[in-house]
Amino acid sequence: MSRLKKIIDWHPNPPFYYGWLLLGTAALGAFIGTGVAQTVLGGVQDLIAVDMGWDRTTIAFAATAGTWISGLTMPFIGRLADRYGPRYMMVIAALMVGFGYIALSNVSSLWQFFVIYILLRSVAGPNLQNVVPRTVAVNFFRRRRNLALGITAQNRIVTESINIQIITLVSNYLDWRAAYRILGFVALPLVIPLFIVMRKRPEDIGLLPDGDKSPPPEQASGGEGAARNTDFDWRMREAIALPTFWFIVGAEFLAVATTGAIGFQIVPFLSDAGMTPTIAASALSISIFLGGLSVPLWGYISDKFSVKKLAITALSLILVPTVLLLLVDPLAYGFPVVMFWGILAGGLNIVGSMMLSNYFGRTSFGALNGLTGPFRTAAMGLGPSLGALLFNVTGGYQAIFLTTIVCYAVAILLTSSVRSPRIPARASSAIGR
Repeated sequence: MSRLKKIIDWHPNPPFYYGWLLLGTAALGAFIGTGVAQTVLGGVQDLIAVDMGWDRTTIAFAATAGTWISGLTMPFIGRLADRYGPRYMMVIAALMVGFGYIALSNVSSLWQFFVIYILLRSVAGPNLQNVVPRTVAVNFFRRRRNLALGITAQNRIVTESINIQIITLVSNYLDWRAAYRILGFVALPLVIPLFIVMRKRPEDIGLLPDGDKSPPPEQASGGEGAARNTDFDWRMREAIALPTFWFIVGAEFLAVATTGAIGFQIVPFLSDAGMTPTIAASALSISIFLGGLSVPLWGYISDKFSVKKLAITALSLILVPTVLLLLVDPLAYGFPVVMFWGILAGGLNIVGSMMLSNYFGRTSFGALNGLTGPFRTAAMGLGPSLGALLFNVTGGYQAIFLTTIVCYAVAILLTSSVRSPRIPARASSAIGR
């Protein structure tokens, strides 16, 4: 029995900090999970709609339903991540998603597509893309925490762009069913490195966050700094009573909803302007890829300076390509403008988590990030349906871009209102004992 336990508990010992290996391995989970990501479905929706005889609004409703159900599971997944860690959660999720892709490739009716897609999305989103990987990043890093969170976002965003290209290319030669069947069979062996590498906290394998040799002075001393360090164990009821928490949630909701609306409509927008579907999908895919590459830089900068200022800057800058999409000829200038938009949009889906970890720390991060999950995914799910409904009502894309501009502006005001929360009185009494 002890020999079996040693085999199960074995992990690599790289010549660098284990946390970097963990983040790299988490990219495999992101690749598995993003095959049903909302952005990916938006990029390949026409392939499915034409084959099945559905319209774009039907696909948009599937994306919304899947994202919303995924959000409802996030508080539960967040608590499990804090308690049990990522190893078995990610492995089980990856297996379910791999077999689910094979099932998705065999659907023959709308209800089958909805049921399987929603199940896959609800498993893949929190376990392989969002809550669990972000919780691991926060647990393994302290000084470079936002950089680590940026890498988890990069994993998700880059693998989304890769999956769009895979599904589009395979569909050109075969069909979308073959593409998902291939993704399913590729996903299954990737479970092995997830099982071997993933761990809950660095202390479980005899390490400290960031690979430090000793705890930071404020934590080791047990003085006043310990009450204000990033490991203070915020209780959920304490956090949700603070305006700071709700300002972060509100700003993230608006940014994610409107970014999702544009992202899901980019390919139809460019296609309707006369661009070929393949080039339009490439524009979205490349913009997502570039956005993913930029996110670690966001994290690095926010570790050095202020994540709040970074969020305000990003929200202000993304107004520029959004306005340009409203004004310029999409056939002539749409491709480069979408590139610009994607680079900035990549970071907006992670700055909320960066702010949570900055203001509320790592001990409670899984639960708090899970608590914000329903709001985040409600916003993400709202995006496709909002965009589709605005298009159906107005017959064009202008209303989508105008709504987005207003929402970004309100998100800037909310982010500007965020203040450092006051540590509860119980912290002082705990230190005094």
